[in-house]
Amino acid sequence: MQRLETLSRAAVIVIATVVVVAALEQVESLFAPVTLALVVGIVLSPISDAWEKRGYAPVWGALTSLLISLMVAALVVLVVQPVVSELARQAPKAIQDMRSTVVEMRHMIQGIQDASDQVSKAITPAADVAKEKTSDKNAMPDATDIVMLAPALIAQALIFIGTLFFFQLSRPEIYSWIAKHLAEPSQRGATANRLRHAETRVSHYFLTITVVNAGLGFLVGVAMQVIGLPNAPLWGVVAFLINYILYLGPAVLVVALTFAGVAAFDGVRVILPPLIYVALNSTEGQFVTPAAIGRQMRLNPLLVFLSLTFGIWLWGPLGGVVAIPLLLWALVLTDSLPERKPRTDTD
Repeated sequence: MQRLETLSRAAVIVIATVVVVAALEQVESLFAPVTLALVVGIVLSPISDAWEKRGYAPVWGALTSLLISLMVAALVVLVVQPVVSELARQAPKAIQDMRSTVVEMRHMIQGIQDASDQVSKAITPAADVAKEKTSDKNAMPDATDIVMLAPALIAQALIFIGTLFFFQLSRPEIYSWIAKHLAEPSQRGATANRLRHAETRVSHYFLTITVVNAGLGFLVGVAMQVIGLPNAPLWGVVAFLINYILYLGPAVLVVALTFAGVAAFDGVRVILPPLIYVALNSTEGQFVTPAAIGRQMRLNPLLVFLSLTFGIWLWGPLGGVVAIPLLLWALVLTDSLPERKPRTDTD
């Protein structure tokens, strides 16, 4: 009988989880900006705490956090737009170079001129080229599509702004309310303190990661400038920003740098941009970040991968951005990440 009750509870939990996930997927336009705002609010919580410690009203911390968030969003748009435009402009040359490389490799492997000619025709027939141009034109969004998307984007931006501002304005009240309704009376104070402690550790973690990512972006920009890649400083900023999305972000940048290398260089030099980035990113991931955050704050790679996979599946790139902060916050809140123990003479 007890086993049957256990199975029933497990079934109820599974059904509830499926229902919640389906609901989150259906209301992405509402909950995605709300979740992003809450994550940003947790990461920027030390700013509000600093204002309050100096005797200022909470509104100053909320306004400062909101201003920083909007400046970062504007920076992302200003950085990504030129890079995307340049890649789009260089796309024909890069595609042609890639096709030429494929043809040359097949020449070397097959050693038969007739066969290689047939392969070349199969890769770039005139009809397919015309069809690709037509499909590319059809795939590109026109002014009508942008106008239709504008109200939804503006609405999501307003939801993000409102949620972030009011969350920063009333964090203590929110934590007290959560503790009052989710904890026993004797544990309410401890629960509220645990919530504040979780956000503090998460914000410190991401401050450290930000410093590490900034160093990585600087080195990437310098390296790309040395090898002569166009828009080298922008590539450095992109490396800084995209490194927040673990695994997926660096993988996407490797592909983009490969594309940029093919478009900008000839011969062996085409592999220099992705090769240099992989070397710098591997050094950062294996040595710099573990040394900076310590072993006590290292996340389980499987949990990180599953969180990213679920977040991206649920909400796309935005889900990938909020997945790791939410995972870290949950682990800290449940004491799954132990405190760093002080060193002793016997250590």
